[in-house]
Amino acid sequence: MSRHQGDKGSGKSSGKGGDTSGNNSYSKNNAPLKSKGGFSKPASSGKPSDSTKSYSSAKPFSLTKSSSVNKSNPNEVRLNKYIANSGICSRREADVHISTGLVTVNGKVITEMGYKVKLDDEVRYDGARVNPEKKAYVLLNKPKGFATTTSEGKGRTVMDLVANATTSRIKPIGRLGRNSLGLLLFTNDEAVMEKFTNSKNGVSRLFHIQLDKNLKLEDLKKIQEGFKIEGKLVAVEEISYIDGASKNEIGLKIKNTGSTILRTIFDYLKYEIVSLDCVAIGHLTKKDLPRGHWKHLTEQELNTLKML
Repeated sequence: MSRHQGDKGSGKSSGKGGDTSGNNSYSKNNAPLKSKGGFSKPASSGKPSDSTKSYSSAKPFSLTKSSSVNKSNPNEVRLNKYIANSGICSRREADVHISTGLVTVNGKVITEMGYKVKLDDEVRYDGARVNPEKKAYVLLNKPKGFATTTSEGKGRTVMDLVANATTSRIKPIGRLGRNSLGLLLFTNDEAVMEKFTNSKNGVSRLFHIQLDKNLKLEDLKKIQEGFKIEGKLVAVEEISYIDGASKNEIGLKIKNTGSTILRTIFDYLKYEIVSLDCVAIGHLTKKDLPRGHWKHLTEQELNTLKML
């Protein structure tokens, strides 16, 4: 599979998501806006004649930038442009929404035309969070040895692997341990994130788990039926032995964004997880996605995901 750098749009498969040696580029390619300078008005000397106006030779006319002009702040953008960049509407339509009081910035209703916001401000339109970036959806087949975090100073992370996938500020949904394998979805779409973190609906994830010993049938049934750990009910959607494999390999489906709950279950039952691999997220699978590679979701995959 060839490597694709940058955001090429939906449906484009990527090459390897990152150099596992850690030599990756973290540049964002965000060029600052150029400031617009003003020009000083030439001073006139003496009283102009009836037919012509002359400038004093003592103070010749010169094109010099005014020091009083404020420079543009590259970290700020007009509110109407911020909203338009999200794809909700045009700038002109955004002005209408602003003037009618449908837009808030950091919890405060803003009706001022030309109001500027910072990129990390919380802007909401009609109660819904507005994201000024292009929405991106990246699926990674995570290898071992990478932490699922956006924090720096944690060694090699999954963000290194998707560094070239998009310029949008994507984050992983859920978590896989450093030595866990499998599918991990990244996005900057809060509606999709909410779908995964909703405890009632959620999105199913299927794991292939290998234990240090055979799983007893009674323990398998206990997990299937659900049980309490420290007063909290632990439940999974499905669990079964894997056909053609030994009894220490199982398939388990659960609506939970993290893998910690799985270790909690088996630790409680006195089993140790040797390997854990997320093989499916909803309808998304690892087909044609080698370990350590990423791809952008196709339009069909995204539409199906939103309907789950």
